[in-house]
Amino acid sequence: MKITKYLVYASAAVLFSCDIDKTESGSLPEVEVEVESGELPEYDIDWADINVGTKTKTIKVPKVVVVMEEEEVEVPFLNVDMPDADGEMEERSVRVEAEVSEVMHDLNIEKIYAKGNRLMVISKMTRGTDALDGNRVRISDQLVLNAPDNLTVKHYIIGDRPEGGFNNNYKYFKTDADLASKLEGAKLIYED
Repeated sequence: MKITKYLVYASAAVLFSCDIDKTESGSLPEVEVEVESGELPEYDIDWADINVGTKTKTIKVPKVVVVMEEEEVEVPFLNVDMPDADGEMEERSVRVEAEVSEVMHDLNIEKIYAKGNRLMVISKMTRGTDALDGNRVRISDQLVLNAPDNLTVKHYIIGDRPEGGFNNNYKYFKTDADLASKLEGAKLIYED
C-alpha cells in the first residue's frame, strides 16, 4: 500500500515539475487515395421452409378442482367507440360463467356483436371428456371492455345448458343457426 502511494506521489511530482511550451505548429501529411468501384459476390442460399401454426393433439392433462383466486393475467381488451354515444366511457370486465358437474367443459367468448345501444356476447360451451367425480366446478372466460356506460350487454351461450340454478343467468342455444335471428342487423366487432 505504501509503495503505491509513493508511486502516485512520484508520478505527480514528475508531471508538475515539467514546463512545456509549444514552439512550432504541426500539420498532418496529405494523402490521396483512388477508389475503384467493386461488386459484391452474389449467393443463392436454399434455406428451410418453415411454417408456424398449431395442431390439435389428444394428450392427457391433469384436471384439478380449482379455487378461484385473483391474479394479474393478460386478458383481451376491446375498446368500443359507438357513434352518437351519450354515455361516458367505462372500463369493465365482461365475464361469462357456468357451473358444471359430471364432466368438465370449456367456455370461451367467441364473438361480440353491436346493435343500437346493445352488445351481444356470444360464447361457446363444449363438453370435455374428463370426469369431475361428483364435484361441481365453475368455468368462465372474460375480456375487458371499454365502452359507453349506457350500453347493455346481453350474453348468449351456444351449447347444452348444464343442470343447476346458477346456469339460468344466460340464454342457451343448441347451434349458431338457432341464434341467427337475434343477430340480424348487428355488426360483428370482436372475434376470437
